[in-house]
Amino acid sequence: MIFIDQLSNKVTLNTVPKRIISLVPSQTEFLYELGLQSEIIGITKFCIYPKSFFKITTKVGGTKQFNFELINSLKPDLIIANKEENYQEGIKKLQQNHQVWLSNIENLQDSYVMMHEIGKMTDKEQKAKEIIAEIQTEFAKLTHNFTSNFETKLETKFMSKKVLYLIWQNPFMAAGKNTFIDSMLQIAGFENVIHENRYPELTEIAIKNLKPDYIFLSSEPYPFKEKHILALQKICPTSKIILVDGELFSWYGSRLKHSAIYFQELFSKLF
Repeated sequence: MIFIDQLSNKVTLNTVPKRIISLVPSQTEFLYELGLQSEIIGITKFCIYPKSFFKITTKVGGTKQFNFELINSLKPDLIIANKEENYQEGIKKLQQNHQVWLSNIENLQDSYVMMHEIGKMTDKEQKAKEIIAEIQTEFAKLTHNFTSNFETKLETKFMSKKVLYLIWQNPFMAAGKNTFIDSMLQIAGFENVIHENRYPELTEIAIKNLKPDYIFLSSEPYPFKEKHILALQKICPTSKIILVDGELFSWYGSRLKHSAIYFQELFSKLF
């Protein structure tokens, strides 16, 4: 069987894979929800959900640093990775000896395609469709709720609050265009003040000049805490700065089932 991944690479599987290594946390969680607990033989040290599964499953390194010797010894018949979260050099090395399926996620539709294709490869297509349908239902409710709020308030500005979404500090880094986070911000009813692609670095002066209505401090990859709010408040005294759940803005697997509800609660709390 030949499958084409989201970067147009050909992946050849002789049978339904029974020895799977996942190198991406959100995709590991999705594989687990597909019912592939027995087939997953290796994960990264960041694949922390479900916690009980994390404790008992072999760790093959991080998302940016693979233990090639261990991976080879596990003899996987399929490795599932991601263009952005994993490093190109490591993926190329794995592709020399293993079948590697790569996802490339920039928006919600990409995530649906990823889940559907992984479902097909692992003979879990029906379960994948059920998960996708559940996520679509939740996001459809979100769109309806936002539309109702908009019509009630009759304010165009209500739907376009400007947000700076920070993912790192020292240096400050923000989520820009052509990222999954940016697409989630739009769905959640916000306007990203960053117009550069990917994850640009920002100086304090640049942040101040952006004049965002809100600054979202993500819980990952940098673990922003309450103590960081005060420092940023000095840079942008008129901005409202809040901590947000980075997993619900950036994980593109089955965790999306919880994102729409979170976005609705966040939007309602801010407005």
